[in-house]
Amino acid sequence: MIDFHNHVLPNLDDGSKSMEQTLSMLKTASEQGITDIICTVHYQHPKMDGIEISYDIVQNAIKQVQKEINGIDIRLFPGSEVFYLPNLMEIKSNPITVFGHGKYMLIEFQTHQLPLNYDQELFKLTLSGTTPIIAHPERYKPIQNNIDIVEKMINSGCLVQIDAGSLIGQFGKNCKKISEMMLKRNMVHFIGSDAHNNTSRNFCLKDAKIICQKLIGNKTKKILKENPKKLINGEKIIPFDIIEKDGENIIQRIFSKLK
Repeated sequence: MIDFHNHVLPNLDDGSKSMEQTLSMLKTASEQGITDIICTVHYQHPKMDGIEISYDIVQNAIKQVQKEINGIDIRLFPGSEVFYLPNLMEIKSNPITVFGHGKYMLIEFQTHQLPLNYDQELFKLTLSGTTPIIAHPERYKPIQNNIDIVEKMINSGCLVQIDAGSLIGQFGKNCKKISEMMLKRNMVHFIGSDAHNNTSRNFCLKDAKIICQKLIGNKTKKILKENPKKLINGEKIIPFDIIEKDGENIIQRIFSKLK
């Protein structure tokens, strides 16, 4: 498996606080069958105000960790989780804000509200050749109240990443319910642990994988391995056809109306 979205690098954001904690987290990840980790350090988040994050800083942190991971067979890749501000077009040239040679950007929002005109900014980013990946939408209150927002995001060119912790109940019943619903309706393209420490929020893809397999079967491999591998390589990721609430996918619905 490939973990896409975590805060495992030490002393860069609100994730791991030491090299020892990082190594403990990586040991857990390896034991779960994770072979690759795309490290997503917080970028321009208000709680990280004054902390500099750059590609070189993240890459150097990865090199330091790799020197210490004796016996742990895991590859680490640099990246970030970009906090939404209406400056996405301006920052996309910064290599730490994007993945796959500028083709993808992981974007998070405030939990309680989606900002004004955010959809227009995401669409501009898509038109520029960078696909927005929405981080853990199942944790956003507006989406918990209206899952159709996710469908609109995907139809406008976005991809979606949910947290493994949401699936296993770490963030409460609402997050679990919405994440399961999104999986059943083909609205999920990546899963990340969103690991922050080696205690309450550690790597947990193994347990999430079991739930995924029960809900979506063989598609689990696509979102836990194939899609993140394509992201690393800068290859095109084709989203699933969204399944409507009545179980019919969008393509089927369009053709049925044409008959």
